[in-house]
Amino acid sequence: MTRRSVMTLFSAPEEPHSHRTRIVLAEKGVEIDVIDVVPGRYPEDLLDLNPYHSLPTLVDRDLVLYDSRVIIEYLDERFPHPPLMPVDPILRAQFRLALYRIERDWYGLAQQIDEDHDKKHVARDRKILREAILQSADVFKVKPYFLSDEFSLVDASIAPILWRLRHYEIDLPPQAQALARYAANAFVRPSFRASLSEAERKMRAE
Repeated sequence: MTRRSVMTLFSAPEEPHSHRTRIVLAEKGVEIDVIDVVPGRYPEDLLDLNPYHSLPTLVDRDLVLYDSRVIIEYLDERFPHPPLMPVDPILRAQFRLALYRIERDWYGLAQQIDEDHDKKHVARDRKILREAILQSADVFKVKPYFLSDEFSLVDASIAPILWRLRHYEIDLPPQAQALARYAANAFVRPSFRASLSEAERKMRAE
């Protein structure tokens, strides 16, 4: 059942931070008004709501949130079913640390690849991102999702980067089969399919 909610998401159609937010919303089955915004061309109401003029920005009645990690954790608490974080405090802390590292390392490099016009810098960042992803490959041999049998906020954060690998011209070697299986498993989830913008669908179009 779709849950009705008076919520609006200002979202960048091509950007991973916005994508992971849309994945969490789809996982929760929340009905929301998604407004596609091209970075740098912000509507006036977004400029008024968010002092940092950043995307994504979530508006839930009188509440305005504008950091994607804050947003997805809020959504998981606001709509507790299905839960997307473990209950155990130690596991929860480990998952939060994973979120921090993915955001700091993978998302930072992805942003540099998208925004840097220097070919040498982009080639360097592609190589670093590829190595960072491959260093984590063994984690995906253990469980269907990140250290769990259930999809979590960590998976919602990993999937947007893996979806963009072809777009970033990053290939995975044959020895990364577990990672490829993990990605395929995430990509076929109905919530993931529902989260994709038209621009994101084109990233993997043949």
